[in-house]
Amino acid sequence: MAWVIWITGLPGSGKSTIALALEKRVTDAVILQSDEIRKYMTPEPDYSDSERDHVYRAVVFTAMTLYKLGHNVIIDATGNRSSWRELARKSIPHFYEIYLKCSLEICAGRERDRIETHGAPKNIYEKGGEGAPVPGINVPFELPESPEIIINTEEESPADAAERILKFLSGKGSS
Repeated sequence: MAWVIWITGLPGSGKSTIALALEKRVTDAVILQSDEIRKYMTPEPDYSDSERDHVYRAVVFTAMTLYKLGHNVIIDATGNRSSWRELARKSIPHFYEIYLKCSLEICAGRERDRIETHGAPKNIYEKGGEGAPVPGINVPFELPESPEIIINTEEESPADAAERILKFLSGKGSS
């Protein structure tokens, strides 16, 4: 049985790292990275509310389509509004939300020090301090109301997080 998971959390919380760890262990998994989709939809993104809405709706539609075709989908996206994640929950029967809990300070440090951005813009928190719209800085990040899994990425390694997600999915009859 196919499934869709949305790995959500602040920029720098470990979404892409955990998504890639999962992809290595799951057959027929497709990662949808909002940053990559945004590049195709808006070559010069401004990260406005309306642009984010278009991008996240496209992410949900793409995930729903892949799910209907029988593919497992890993959404790697901040998704700072709960309404986007709830749209996925309402649209996709086997949808599961994974929230990566991590302090803003740790996320900012990781983002500042990372070499591989996984398609995300560089120095996002620095730009947020200069007025650019950044979730957790000057754009609200709406915490998930009832995620299936909460992972504290300050304490749990990406490999352990991926293992916990896989155990959860296997308990749901998915692989």
